[in-house]
Amino acid sequence: MSQNNKPIYVTSPTLPPLEDFIKYLEEIWESKWLTNDGSFHREFESKLAKFLGVKYLSLMNNGTLALIIALQELKITGEVITTPYSFVATTHALWWNGIKPVFADIIPGQCNIDPEKIEAAITAKTTAIVPVHVYGHPCDVEKIQEVADTYGLKIIYDAAPAFSVKIKDNSILDYGDLSILSFHATKAFNTIEGGAIICHDEKSKMRIDYLKNFGFAGETTVVAPGINAKMNELQAAYGLLQLKTINENILKRKKVDLLYRKLLKNVPGITLSEFGKDVQYNYAYFPLFVEEKIYGMSRDDLYNKLKENNIFSRRYYYPLISNFSAYRGLDSAKIENLPIANKMSDQVICLPIYSDLAEEDIERIINILKTF
Repeated sequence: MSQNNKPIYVTSPTLPPLEDFIKYLEEIWESKWLTNDGSFHREFESKLAKFLGVKYLSLMNNGTLALIIALQELKITGEVITTPYSFVATTHALWWNGIKPVFADIIPGQCNIDPEKIEAAITAKTTAIVPVHVYGHPCDVEKIQEVADTYGLKIIYDAAPAFSVKIKDNSILDYGDLSILSFHATKAFNTIEGGAIICHDEKSKMRIDYLKNFGFAGETTVVAPGINAKMNELQAAYGLLQLKTINENILKRKKVDLLYRKLLKNVPGITLSEFGKDVQYNYAYFPLFVEEKIYGMSRDDLYNKLKENNIFSRRYYYPLISNFSAYRGLDSAKIENLPIANKMSDQVICLPIYSDLAEEDIERIINILKTF
């Protein structure tokens, strides 16, 4: 296959040097300690918390179980207000806890949940808010906290795409009652599969650690009906290696982002997503929005045209969660209740972005976009 037509995927995981990982594997093989709070797990949990600037962090084997456990830890019931503009795991976690999701519309551009729409959706059954830092762009955390404080609601942030993101040098993970992260292979920071819950006190961490290990508080003591969500030693060792290069990789992703913005500047019908003021971003995604009448082609036509040229973008997030059959019967899922979310979902396309995406590949992508 010609290099000019090689596949370009929406993401490509950054991997640690194989020889370094093999050294860690040799230690694991020697110890024969594969899971259950081994030495690599303890080291990774400690170093990761320090890197992120948070006090208490509990590692998980994926982000979905992290969210399921976070809801259990806060004993959330009834109705929870959340966004339809996310990956389905956000709402699935509510369903698995027997909670009714109530969808609120979003703000254009960054596509985060609108605090005013949250307030309008509150009922006597509402117990919590689960906002998402969409694309890693911070929600309006101050306004959401004001709403929660006024109505006595808990906040669990789905920060799955927001690894290392900060506002005014403060970790985005410090907001709300709990935050969850995902370290899936598609994320800016990955442990192949993995995740974490960030909390703000030692007792909460202790309860979360019980919940992720079947509820065991000792060899013969079970204090809660927990689940198995532990991260194993191989993932933890891999994560330790990833921490060594994450800052360098984020800088490389930033260069990709800046080049895209330079080449797409003033393209009619194309709107780029912005980070917001005082945000230190991780450049996890590069979403843009296609206005068909101005651009001359619909988002789906552009998506297919890119695919015809061996460029595999993604329509994050389309369809909306509220438009999937499992949820569209909810009153809050009606299209008339979510006009902005439906519009953004119909216009969005995320271009390839990863640390070693070559400049000539970026130019190849942009040349196709500019053709129309």
